[in-house]
Amino acid sequence: MPDPLAPEVLPTLVAAAQSAASFANIQWWSILAVEDRERKRRLAELSGNQVHIQVAPLFLVFLVDHARLRALAARHGADPAFLSGFDGWTTAVTEAYLGAQNAVLAAESVGLGTVYIGTLRRDPVAVAEVLGLPPEVFAVIGISVGKPDPSRPTRIKPRLPQSVVLHRETYHATDFSEIDRYDQRLGEIDGGQGSSESLWSRRTANRLARGGSLAEAARRLGFKFE
Repeated sequence: MPDPLAPEVLPTLVAAAQSAASFANIQWWSILAVEDRERKRRLAELSGNQVHIQVAPLFLVFLVDHARLRALAARHGADPAFLSGFDGWTTAVTEAYLGAQNAVLAAESVGLGTVYIGTLRRDPVAVAEVLGLPPEVFAVIGISVGKPDPSRPTRIKPRLPQSVVLHRETYHATDFSEIDRYDQRLGEIDGGQGSSESLWSRRTANRLARGGSLAEAARRLGFKFE
């Protein structure tokens, strides 16, 4: 719902996000809060017309922020070689997601609703322009935050059974009979199986077949991978 949020919501969510674990306490990410209607509209367009971005009063963008770290290193005359390696990128992305999850849990604990927006990564360069991001700052994930609409009850979509994702002592091969049952269960929840293309496993396989250019977009935004 578009109802405005209490002023203490944003600092509370940021505090919760910052309490997530951080490798060596380096704190690799930043949050950009967006409330301007026009900016949210442009971000929604870039994200595949995600209406959640426009309707919610607050949209949080979690950023890999190597710009701050590089400036800090320069201030102390240090060579931030770690930032140019794959480790520096993956650590920052991982911590941004950890912070985002903390923010979601905090929002839900006070009765707010959230929607993850992963499609910001469809066009990271255009998103960076809309948000005025400097080089070496990358929008990883967005979260729409607002008050739930009581007339539209939500449900929790089931996940794969634990027998598929839990391994004991050593890794075991996937039991596809369990995945077939999961396909059937989701189909029943969604109102019928429909065609084989509507199965979770088929949709997942099709998504995995699509190419991505995230690394190239990151390079265009100033990140250096060695």
